This record gives sequence, C-alpha cells and structure tokens, in this order.
Amino acid sequence: MENRVFNLIILDQSGSMRRIKSVALDGINETLQTIRSEQKKHPGMQQIVSVLMFGGTDIDMVRDCVKIDEVNDLYDTEYNPSGNTPLYDAIGRGITSVREKVVAGDAVIVTIITDGEENSSSKYDHASVSRLISQYKEEGWLFSYIGANQDSYRVARGLNIDNALNFKQDDEGVRGMFDKDRRARGRFMDMLISCMEREAPSHAIRNLVKDVDYFQEEEMDADSPDK
Repeated sequence: MENRVFNLIILDQSGSMRRIKSVALDGINETLQTIRSEQKKHPGMQQIVSVLMFGGTDIDMVRDCVKIDEVNDLYDTEYNPSGNTPLYDAIGRGITSVREKVVAGDAVIVTIITDGEENSSSKYDHASVSRLISQYKEEGWLFSYIGANQDSYRVARGLNIDNALNFKQDDEGVRGMFDKDRRARGRFMDMLISCMEREAPSHAIRNLVKDVDYFQEEEMDADSPDK
C-alpha cells in the first residue's frame, strides 16, 4: 500500500474575508502548488487534497480528497465571501469527511484559516469539535489554526490544537501568512519522510506529530502573545 498524506484546508469565506478575497485565493492556489512540488520531491508519498470553504449557511467541500496531480487551482467564481462564521460546523464536517477515507499509516495535515471566531454553527459546538480534534490527534493527525482579529493561540488551545499563527488582515499580512504556512508544510514533509525511513509509518506519524512545533522556524509577529 502506498504512503499517503491527506491535506485538508478549511478556509473562511464569511463576509469579512471579502476585503482580502483576491490575495487569499492566490494564497490557496500557491499552497496547492507547494503540495504539487512536494509530490514531485517525494514521489513515494501520495499527496491528497481537500479544500472546504465556509460562510453563512454554506459549507462547501470544493475539492474532496483528490490526488494532487488531478487538482485544479481554485477559480475566482468558487470563492465568494458572505455571511457569518460557522467555524465549528466547518471543522466538524471537514475532519469527519476526511476521516472516512483515512486508514492506518496515512498522514493528515489539517489547516484552518479564519479571520474571525465562531458565531453561527448549528450542528457542532466547541465541546464536540474539541473532542474530535483530540481523538484525531491521538491517531496522528496534525492540526494548525491560523487566525486574524483574534488571539489565535488562545483559540487554538481551547480547541486542543497545538500549532497556531496570527496574521494581519491586509494583503501583506495574508501573503506573509501563506508563505509561513507553505514553508512549514515543506519542513514537516521532510521530517515525516526522515522519520518513516526509521520507523513504520503509523509509529513515525504519531511520534512526529506528538513532538513537532509546526511553525518552529517562524518568528511570531511582534504583537503576538506567547504560545
């Protein structure tokens, strides 16, 4: 069985993201390109991509567990910010959907990007999402929470997420955030490959995720609180 990495990107498309729509869309597509590069760099590790967007009553899996070689960039018409922020529903739906495809030995990287906190979920609440995240972390999933207009480190800790990053909600801040995330993704893949050369995939993934600081080489913004 081939080694696989599931990349789940959960992207806020609530109304407040409208001001940075273009640069956010560019950032996601550049992230897809980074994943394509990782596929070429590590051909024995199949990269699989899911992209979920959420805003108002809409929670759309616009790319659903597709091999990276078959993933098209996102079109401008696919990303239409509007409505409130059903963050918990988006996380719950996204991770449970991917979980149905994951088997032992697969790695999973979940990246949550939002410019605001939860305000309109109906199916999932804070407690249920936190429990799911804790459960999937025990299975070796890596979660990161990237937020603007909030204390992302506090919000992440409340959701049992160990890796967090703040960004400023302007073009420069969004570009910098995506650049940091792409570098972190590349470092993690290098570490994962190295670990899997020494251990069975399931053990390597769990041990790495347990100890890794995903944004380890990144300098936090001057106004970011300590983790």
